[in-house]
Amino acid sequence: MMKYLRYLLLALVAICLVTFALANREVAAVRLLPDSLASLTGLVMSVALPVWVILFAGLLIGLVLGFVWEWLRGHAHRVSARVSKRNVTRLEREMAVMQDASGTPQDDILALIEKPKGR
Repeated sequence: MMKYLRYLLLALVAICLVTFALANREVAAVRLLPDSLASLTGLVMSVALPVWVILFAGLLIGLVLGFVWEWLRGHAHRVSARVSKRNVTRLEREMAVMQDASGTPQDDILALIEKPKGR
């Protein structure tokens, strides 16, 4: 049921985007710099594109910048998780070494914490 609702939502979004693109087919000039600054610097660069391409490109650039920003922001959390995982792995190895063949820890404190299974 949820799969069909998702497909319905995606179809509605696609219809809205196509309708928006058809309504904004006019061509607009996109310039790198304002006219006065472009004539001063000699960088007269402009491209004629439909309005819907300009708006969709802006949305896409915004999404990509947002994803990159969040990925960079989460770097500290990923590093912390990686360090914690290494510590847990190291501690599990130490605990396995401390246990004898019967499965009870040799350390008295660990024996209190971990009760043998099946008793």
